[in-house]
This record gives sequence, C-alpha cells and structure tokens, in this order.
Amino acid sequence: MEKSLRISRTITCDVLIIGAGGAGLRCAAEVFERRAGARVVAVTKVPHAQKSHTTTAQGGLAAVDPTDPVDKPIFHMFDTWKGSDCSADQNIIQRIVESAWDQIVWLEHRGMHFSRDLDGKLRKRTFGGHTIDFGEASAYRAVFEADRTGKGIMDTLWGETLKGGITFINQAVATELIFDRNRCVGAIVFKLKEGEFLCIAAKATVLATGGSGQVYQITTNCRQNTGDGLALVLKAGLPIMDAEAVQFHPTGIVGPGILASETLRSVGGILRNKDLEPFMEKYAPKMKELAPRDLVARAIETEIREGRGVMNPDYGVEHVWIDLRHLPDHIHDVQIPEVSSFFKKFLNIDPKKELCPIRPSNHYHMGGIPTDENGAVERGPGEIVEGLFAIGECASASFHGFNRLGTNSILELITMGKFAGEKALEYIDDPVSLPKDAGEITFSHFSKFLNAQGKEKIGRIRSELQAMMTEKVGVFRSEQGLIQAMEAIKELQERSERAALSQRSLKMNQELVQRWELDNLLAVSMVIVCSGLHRRESRGGHFREDYPERNDDFHYHTLAYMPISGDVKLGRRPIDMSIFEARGPDYEKFGLIERKY
Repeated sequence: MEKSLRISRTITCDVLIIGAGGAGLRCAAEVFERRAGARVVAVTKVPHAQKSHTTTAQGGLAAVDPTDPVDKPIFHMFDTWKGSDCSADQNIIQRIVESAWDQIVWLEHRGMHFSRDLDGKLRKRTFGGHTIDFGEASAYRAVFEADRTGKGIMDTLWGETLKGGITFINQAVATELIFDRNRCVGAIVFKLKEGEFLCIAAKATVLATGGSGQVYQITTNCRQNTGDGLALVLKAGLPIMDAEAVQFHPTGIVGPGILASETLRSVGGILRNKDLEPFMEKYAPKMKELAPRDLVARAIETEIREGRGVMNPDYGVEHVWIDLRHLPDHIHDVQIPEVSSFFKKFLNIDPKKELCPIRPSNHYHMGGIPTDENGAVERGPGEIVEGLFAIGECASASFHGFNRLGTNSILELITMGKFAGEKALEYIDDPVSLPKDAGEITFSHFSKFLNAQGKEKIGRIRSELQAMMTEKVGVFRSEQGLIQAMEAIKELQERSERAALSQRSLKMNQELVQRWELDNLLAVSMVIVCSGLHRRESRGGHFREDYPERNDDFHYHTLAYMPISGDVKLGRRPIDMSIFEARGPDYEKFGLIERKY
C-alpha cells in the first residue's frame, strides 16, 4: 500500500446514502419524517444534488387516481407485467402500484407543481404500454409537471431533506463497501477535489448511484453514469441481477443522443421512414407509436436495416423521423417546450415546421443490484445483506423485468426510496464496529492506477469499449457478437493495466477519476455480455437474433457474480408470480401471457 494513501478522517452517521438523486433523497426524506434528528449523510458524484440525473426526467410518473372512473390499479399492474415480458416480480409490482397515488399526494403536499387542467384537476397523459381494460385502450395515467417532471421532484425532495438537516458530501465517490461479517457498516469515500479518503461508518447504507449508460457510445445518460454502484457491489462479491436487460429509448436525438421524451408520442407525434410512411402499424397494429419501448426501438432499427432510413449528412448516421408538425401550438408551447427546444438548440430544427431526426439511444438499465421489496440487497435468493440497501436505477427489485414502461422509473424511485427509508430505521439503534482493514481494497486499486506504466490512453480504451458495446450488445444481439464482445472486453482490460496517468496527484485529478470509472465500465460491460450470452432467448430489451422468440425455460432472473475481474459466475433467482398464484380476480392475466400490441 502506498504511504500517501490513507484515510484522512472517519465520519459516523445513522444512514449513509451513496447518490443524491430522486431515490436517495426520497429515502432521506422518509428517514427524517420518521426519526427527527437522525444523522443522514448523502454522497454525490456531482457538484450539487440538483445536478443529479433525475432532474432530466421529462414526461411524468404513472399513478392511478382512486377516484378515476375508468382506470384501476389492476390495469397498471397488468401493463407492467406484460410490458416486462413476464419477467418482473409480481409482489413488487403490486406493492409499488398500490402505493403510487399516495406518493403523488405526498409530493404535492410538499410543494410539487403538477400540471393541472382548466378545472383544477391533475392533468394526465398516456404513455407506451399503459392501458385500461387489460389492453383495450390507452390509459391516461401519467401525472406530470410540463416536461420537466424530474426537476420538479428534485426541487421538492431537496427542500425536504434540507429541512431535515441532511449533510451533503459533493464531488465524491464511494470506492469500497465496509463489512463486519454479514453486515454492511459503511463505505470508503474519495473526495475528488481534496484528494482525500474518508471512512464513513453508518448503521444503514443505501446505494442510489443511478445508471450505467456510459457503457454505450450513444446514450441519454449524463456523463457521470458509469455504473459505479454496480461495480462497487461486484467487487464486494455480491451479484448483479438481469444485467443483460438494457433499454434503448426509441427516440434519441440524432447526434448527441439526448432523450426526446416519449411525451412526444403521447401527444400525437408520428414516426415516419424516408418515404414519410407512418410505419408503426406494421409492428404494433393496436398501440402503434405507443407500444412499449423495446418494440418501438426494434421497429425503428428494422426500418433502417431494410433501407428505409434517412442518412444524416452532419453525423453520418441513418435515422427515421418523428413528425410533430401537425400538433397545435399550445402543445408545443405548454406541454413539450423543453423537448422542442432541444431540437432547436442542438440541430437548429423547428419542430413546428420541420421533421425531427431520431434513432434509438441507450437509456435505462432494468437490471441492477438485486433487492427484496424493501430495497434490502440480496446476496442470493432470500438472503439479505444486513444494513445494505439499493434503490433507483442501480437496483433491481424487480419492478421492470426485461422492459420498463415509460413513467414507471420515477414511480419506482419515489416508492422504493420510501420503503428503504422505513426499513433502514430498523438498524439505526444498533452500534457498528469497523474492521481494521477498512480501505485496503481501495488503496490497492488506487495504487495500481497511480503506479501503472505504459502508453495506453484511458479515453481511447473507453471510446473503443463504448463503440464495441453499441455494435455487438445493442438493440440486436447474437451469440457470435456476444462472444466477440467478451474477448474484446478482456483485451481492453489488459490494455487498461498499461494506461499510465500523466500526473499522480490525488487532488482534482480528473484522469485518476476516469481511470477508476474505466474499471467500472469494463466490469459492468462484462456482466452484461456474459448474462446476455447465457440467455438464449429474446425477452424484452434483450433481443437475440439467433433466438428471436421468448423461451420460458429462461423464466428466471440471472444473477451474475464477479469478485475477480473477468471471472463471471452465474446463478438464478425465481421470478415472483404471487398475483397469479393467489388465483384472485383476473389472475389469468398474470400468467406467462403472449406479448402483442
């Protein structure tokens, strides 16, 4: 161990939250409401919690109003189950859906400005895969704040946690989880600006680190989403569940890949190919543009593959169009102002008058750290790690299965944040004991980074990884492509060992942080590829061209362990089918049903 690498100080708290986006702050708010005076520390990678990726969520969050004369929670449960390609856990679906409206009320009572209609009622919009009467018609189920719903949630939660007395540690990353036997007792945290290592002892630790979109070349994710939480648990010998379940949003803006919200299709946007044909009726005759995201993404890619795409001269990529020209000015100006502004800002296109170029962009990781219905992390099926929780996109309870419906992610983060906060309180009266070797794993890794010799470039390796994952492990996959991807990752891992840093200071060393992120991206990529290679079927966002049908021999969750870099071991967790097994009203809708739209 390098003498210069040491723990500068130790901090103690009741609850440590790693990640300060919507899930993490909802958890903190729940802790404060139930235990005034609790000490909560939130570590965030970004300069301010308000820079968290939750702020970019646009369209809304699904929740059934109990006074709605048409919609019912059972319809939302069915849509989520069907949308997941029969691979979400039904106990999780039921608990989250039944808690949804309470969370809308909770947010509004704390100041969130949901959009309302002229009668003063909450305005609602429809999203892909959300229906009434078990698929008979589109459901208007998503409440929203214009097209900046995530920002509204973050404003509300940030205020609540400040009132509770939260302590933020900004521009910092967790590099190691600390365990005392089977109990997590905190983490080692690296402060990027100061170049210091902190040891944070916590009675409960909550991972809320967000997604892993930077694995791919074109993504809607922010620069910081490098799968840090997933890599953290892999290094601790814990599994990632359903790593192969990656979502590609159908409408990424060509060039930057920025999200053009599903709201555009919910308000009437039409997808057109190079001949201006509206093509979604061929792929989803009933739902058309409002089919689930995986189906729409594959439809777009198929149009392009079969020669009906449009070559963009500025970026040299093919795309299709989304047509918004027929929408009234009121919709452009009131319901989708921010999304419209993206086309103007990045492409100099006026959506009121011109067609907008879009193509699928990596968006969301349905897989993640396996948890139970309270967000408690599982080492194996039914075997929780005491004192450790995971919520938000880095976690997999699993509410989304192999395909997430639009608006269900924000719903999940506020409900699971609440549940984890409630459960974490059970630990905060118990003392914790730190092991003597806390930090040794971190110092070993950082010493390797600082002492590396060679001429390989971190940025080049990262770019090659992203390009390869986009080509081989994207919307369409095959055994040959996945094997090639696995070999490529191994080679890139070897090359990364020869990537020397140009300067070895710990303070404000962005190159050091990028080297640490590269290890995380390589680890997450490897478990995605190995899990996808094992799953010889097509299910939701995981589409194998060599196995194009769903095969219910694979009706289970994949668990991937990788305590040693590159050495992936696979296990299984059963998919909960408790609604079906209870044989209640409409239970047959929750069997292994055919997935057509």
